[in-house]
Parts: sequence; C-alpha cells; structure tokens
Amino acid sequence: MPALLDVFLIFLRLGLTSFGGPVAHLGYFRTEFVERRRWLDEAAYADLVALCQVLPGPASSQVGMALGLSRAGLWGALAAWAGFTLPSAALLVAFAFGVGTAGDVGDAGWLRGLKIVAVAIVAQAVLGMSRTLTPDRPRLLIALGAAVTALLLPEAPAQVGIIAAAGLIGWRALPAAELRATSGLPVRLSRRRGAAFLGVFAALLALLPVLRAALGGPALALVDSFYRAGALVFGGGHVVLPLLEAEVVRGGWVTPDAFLAGYGMTQAVPGPLFTFSAYLGAVSTLGLPALTAAGLALGAVFLPSFLLVAGALPFWSALRERPPAQAALRGVNAGVVGLLLAALYSPVFTAGVHSAAEFASVLGAFALLEVLNWPVWLVVALAAVLGALAL
Repeated sequence: MPALLDVFLIFLRLGLTSFGGPVAHLGYFRTEFVERRRWLDEAAYADLVALCQVLPGPASSQVGMALGLSRAGLWGALAAWAGFTLPSAALLVAFAFGVGTAGDVGDAGWLRGLKIVAVAIVAQAVLGMSRTLTPDRPRLLIALGAAVTALLLPEAPAQVGIIAAAGLIGWRALPAAELRATSGLPVRLSRRRGAAFLGVFAALLALLPVLRAALGGPALALVDSFYRAGALVFGGGHVVLPLLEAEVVRGGWVTPDAFLAGYGMTQAVPGPLFTFSAYLGAVSTLGLPALTAAGLALGAVFLPSFLLVAGALPFWSALRERPPAQAALRGVNAGVVGLLLAALYSPVFTAGVHSAAEFASVLGAFALLEVLNWPVWLVVALAAVLGALAL
C-alpha cells in the first residue's frame, strides 16, 4: 500500500503541473523518474518511450502507466493513470458545467508563460537524452535523419515509419560488440497474463461495434466510440481529434461550437489531451447524466492504452535483452531523439515563441532547469505567474 500511494501522489503532482503536451510530459517524467528518483536508467526509459511511441494511444500516459505497473503492479498502473489524468479531467468537466466563464483563454498571459516554459522543458529532455542515446556518429546521423524526415512528413503514420526505419538501420548498422546491458524496467506480469490482456484488447475492439448494433443504448454507443478512438489512433495527442470529431460532432452528440470551446480549454489545463473525452461526454446529448457520460468516455478512451501496456511489457522486457533486439533498440532510441528534436521545433517552439522577448524567456527557463537545477514544478509556477503579470 505505501508503494501504491506513493505512485498515486507522485503522478497527482505531475498531473497538476505537467503543462505543454505529450512531448513536454516525457520531459517531466524523465526529470522525475530517471534523474530524481532513479526508478530506471536513461536507456531503459528511452526503450519504454520507444515502445509507447509505436503503440496506439497517448504515449505519455502509456509511459506513466508502465512506470506505475513496474512500481506497484496493475494497481500501480491504475494509480499512475488516475493521478496524472483526473486533475485535467475534473477541470474540463467543470468547464462543461459552465464554470469556465472566462471565455477564450488562448491569449491569457499565464497560458503563454506555460507554453514558453514547455519549450525549455522539451529542450532539456532532448539534450539529456542525446548525451546518452546519440554519443557516436552513426546514432547522431540516425537522429538527425529522423528529425528531418519528421519535419517534412509530420503525419502520425510517418512517425511510426520513422521509428521502424531507425530500428532497421540500428539492427543492420550498429555492431553487437558495442552493446551494453541496461537495467531495464521490472515488470510484475507473466507473458501468459500479457497475452490475455492483448486478447481482451482485440476482443473489445471487435465485439463492441457488434454489441452496439445488436443492443443499442447510449452508454454502449459512447463506450464503443471512445474505445475505438483510443485504440486506433497512432501518434496520440492532437491526432485523436479528427476521430473524436467524426464520432461526436458528425454523430450529432456535440455541437461544433461546443467541440471547439472544449478543445481550446484543453490547451489550458495540465495532463494528457485525451482528457478532452471527459468534456465531450459531459456535454453530449445522449441523455445520460453528465458525470456518468464523462466517466464512461474517459475510461473508454484510455482503456485500450492500459490493455496494450499491460499486454506488451512482459514480451518487451524479454525481447530487449537479446543482442539483435538491443541493436535495433539503439537505432530506435536515436530515432526517438530525432522525433523529440523535431517536436521541439513544431509544435512546441512554434506554438510557444513568437518574439525575441519570448525566446529570451525560454533561454532563462532553460538556464534555471539545466544550469541551476531548479525543480520543474517551480519553473512552471514561476512562468505562469510572470506570464500573468506581463499581460
């Protein structure tokens, strides 16, 4: 129980302070669990990020679930998800009830401050990971090639192809003699249980549409729509928006204006963008109580991620110990650095920096994080306050 509570409280703090989107979340997690708490080493963290990048669903939330699972079993995965997700979900449901009366928050000074500090957080994550994961010319070339390709082809399918290509190059070009063992991520699940979770994931994906057509009902329709959105989106984050829009707006459950208002508010809260589903459930016109609909939508959109993480990790831990797999993973890790480098420019830098003064603020935040070793939460809070005062 102490370990479970510890996991929940750590991720609750992250859920309250992790602004900046999925790439920034990975930076927060790296600072918290690799540098500060040392739950795993740099290479193992990069391997985990690589796995979650190729699984459908929100990569940062999946990394959190995996860390919780490693620390406190399946309940730890749920505790990590709850702590990281519920703060933003609660804020968005409150907004759906009309609590957010401030109107458009897109130009709020405090939000601009948070976007600026997100640039510094991601830059620190890229720098720290590059020191370990691209220490030689071949891996640096893989990373730069991945970054160039990602910038030219920003679509989610291209990102999956970039990771696959980086792994293939690593497998063929990085000699096994140079490989060194890493500590890995302890997994408290057998392969048999992992296979069972993967089977449940596939069964729900196939059976929910059949049950919806056969039985009907608003609750089943809601669960089916949001489960499919969470199960079929690669790239996470903003990539899920077209799927959700097709289900709830074109389906007549949510008006276009309400959809856009909720999306705008989602940019102003910490935590994963997938919590937008809680807002959509709360404002839907399916006839369900708002809190019930919000809970069903939130649970359904994240359930595929939980099943995939619990199903894949037992096999991943065994696979990554083999020399050919390690060679491929070294290539994948270099590719992940390249993807993060591309994301540092777009959307993180392009969304957060629009003037020389804002770029100067990024440099100041980076100095506080990297040179003076200030805690991330303090730099985030300072950025929000200074941004609000500067408006």
